[in-house]
Amino acid sequence: MARYIRCFWGSDAPYLSGEKDPSVTVVVPDTCADIIYYIDHTANTVTGIFCGINDTSFVAHEEASPGHLLSVFAVRFYAWSVYAFSEDHLKGTLNGCYDVQSRFGWLDRTLRPQLFDIHSLRERSHIAENIFRRYHFPLRQHDLIDNALTQIIRQKGDLSTAGLAKGCSISTRQLERSFHEYIGITPKKFCNLVRYQCLWNEILRDPGFCILDAVCRYGYTDQSHLMREFKRYHTMDIKKAKRYAYNNVGNIQYSHSDP
Repeated sequence: MARYIRCFWGSDAPYLSGEKDPSVTVVVPDTCADIIYYIDHTANTVTGIFCGINDTSFVAHEEASPGHLLSVFAVRFYAWSVYAFSEDHLKGTLNGCYDVQSRFGWLDRTLRPQLFDIHSLRERSHIAENIFRRYHFPLRQHDLIDNALTQIIRQKGDLSTAGLAKGCSISTRQLERSFHEYIGITPKKFCNLVRYQCLWNEILRDPGFCILDAVCRYGYTDQSHLMREFKRYHTMDIKKAKRYAYNNVGNIQYSHSDP
């Protein structure tokens, strides 16, 4: 399932509302979409939401009654794999959150009842992965989208909509219509997000990162353009972003899907 699911994430075990670090968590665009379940073991309720791709940062914070026993479980999809399992188009889902039943009713009917009895992230991930593996409906495939996404990733987002349409041998209008339906975002915005993510990955991983080299490598007009675009997505400049990431990366919990 590694082709479709980026990872499973959530709490390792139920926790009391208010006992976690109350510090603000900034979530940056990552070209992924999530199905998130919030389980309130005290109130005996489960809230399931589908969050489409984000092209802007936002602040995550807990909204729950004090003293309630809570847990979280989520499935993170690659942007290009959500439509394979969705029961409806993804048009209009950019920066939005919706009831999970609206597009993933087949998954919700099977997974939701098991979230009360199974508490650990590892066990929940195993159950969810088995449900996806047993998915018996035809996977929604679109060769045009697959071809376009392959080009975008290979070029690290440094592509114009016109150039991408030409590479796919279709009109820009048809390309944009298909992206809205199957990805929920325009080709231009998706290219910019991929470019930003490639840049951010290099900033974090390369101790010798040079902003002038990055300008050329990722097709920015100049240094000011790169810094402006980065801050637009990240809400902070590169120096502050690195400091924040290094100080908070320990709070992220992931359980990766096996191939």
